[in-house]
Amino acid sequence: MGIRSVASKPLAKWVVERQQTWMYQPAEAQQQWLQKLIDGGRHTVFGKDHHFRDVHSIEEFRQAVPVRDYEDLKPYIEQILAGNSDVLWKGKPLYFAKTSGTTSGTKYIPITQDSIPNHIDSARDALLNYINETGNSAFLDKKLIFLSGSPELTQKAGINIGRLSGIANHHVPAYLRTNQLPNYETNVIDDWETKLERIIDETLTQPMSLISGIPPWVQMYFDRIQERTGKLIKDVFPDFSVFVYGGVNFEPYRAKLYESIGKRVDSIETYPASEGFIAFQDTQTEEGLLMLLDSGIFFEFVAADDYFTENPRRLTISEVELGKNYAVIINNNAGLWGYSLGDTVKFVSRDPYRLLVTGRIKHFISAFGEHVIGEEVEKALQYAMQQHPETEVVEFTVAPMVSPKEGLPYHEWLVEFATSPHDPAAFARDLDNRLTKLNVYYDDLITGSILQPLKLTALPRGAFQRYMKSQGKLGGQNKVPRLANDRKIAEGLLEIMHNV
Repeated sequence: MGIRSVASKPLAKWVVERQQTWMYQPAEAQQQWLQKLIDGGRHTVFGKDHHFRDVHSIEEFRQAVPVRDYEDLKPYIEQILAGNSDVLWKGKPLYFAKTSGTTSGTKYIPITQDSIPNHIDSARDALLNYINETGNSAFLDKKLIFLSGSPELTQKAGINIGRLSGIANHHVPAYLRTNQLPNYETNVIDDWETKLERIIDETLTQPMSLISGIPPWVQMYFDRIQERTGKLIKDVFPDFSVFVYGGVNFEPYRAKLYESIGKRVDSIETYPASEGFIAFQDTQTEEGLLMLLDSGIFFEFVAADDYFTENPRRLTISEVELGKNYAVIINNNAGLWGYSLGDTVKFVSRDPYRLLVTGRIKHFISAFGEHVIGEEVEKALQYAMQQHPETEVVEFTVAPMVSPKEGLPYHEWLVEFATSPHDPAAFARDLDNRLTKLNVYYDDLITGSILQPLKLTALPRGAFQRYMKSQGKLGGQNKVPRLANDRKIAEGLLEIMHNV
């Protein structure tokens, strides 16, 4: 065993032992962070605007700081971009993580000297928890690949700006840089397809042991390797033993990825966002991701059913219930205050707090009052695939058809299959039947003849890749929304299908 794998084990033991101090005292850890954040923000422009000097309790904090989205925060961001200091947090941010918003255009999310450990240490600790539990540390001695955005940064007002994954790339520990791939010159290539071919050139003959990335883009990497070599991934990379992923639900991709690999490998799920690293999988034996309650963030939660009401109730970690969907609100030492992350989560454990990511609070279909959410369509798809085990799905999205030329309105499922079901009509029926069991409102609309059963549209191979390329969002950390209340994505995909 090499020095990295040997040295990692005592470090992993120390990190896991240290976690116990907040894992089993979550309310205390969160209360301490709330106080630290109020103290840290008291003399900022935001703190003065919101009278932090008079805030001494969670109730007073909520009165002072409303739930907000990026548009509400934007005037403060613009002050920072104009060169001002002490606006949202003391000093200036180290970075702005540049990300795309559905309504806000480009968003600039601050990352400060105080908040950068949340991003970097959490990614490290996810691996160390795995090492401590499994004893597998040998992967650290071989080659590691992170399929990510470009690490190239620009500057504005003296602040470095880039994609979160690119920013994180600058903070990879020195002891891992020598076995990290791809190299910098490859990583900064903008065109994803060109970049992917260069990554394959670099990695094909290397002893790859850990591969990290969003599942659909990792699948593309695997597909291209198989096209070149005619081999399963396990035969190309016999040392490959750990797959790290995040950003999307793994289940729709699991069967195809493992088929491409040709063997089972351990996987570690993470929940990073530009606004903060929220949770990671701390064990291979329990469901859910460990919520990071002592990492610079004070969390609040709003029940998804209550989110769009006039005065939604904000809950602390100790008030959440198991099995219920919540929108995540964060307050952190990057200067995000009452910030709605946009994600929904569901807790599966309170001892310690572990969660599942269930979707996006604004990504749902409710064109007819059904409010179908991401978790429901993913569960329906998983069920249909279990009933039709020959089926493999590459990608999918769902859109309403409000005014069809004939018949009642319906939901259209646009699915790219790697292997199509033998009986597509039966597959569609199983999807629809499962969705009626998961969503009572959808069931009422079907049984009440307001909607007809869903329609399944099978897309040709590569349709989603071509669509994402047409939108300038191919590769990196970009994800296809599962649900929409309009047909913009659906019509774009159908246009591509008809032009094939």
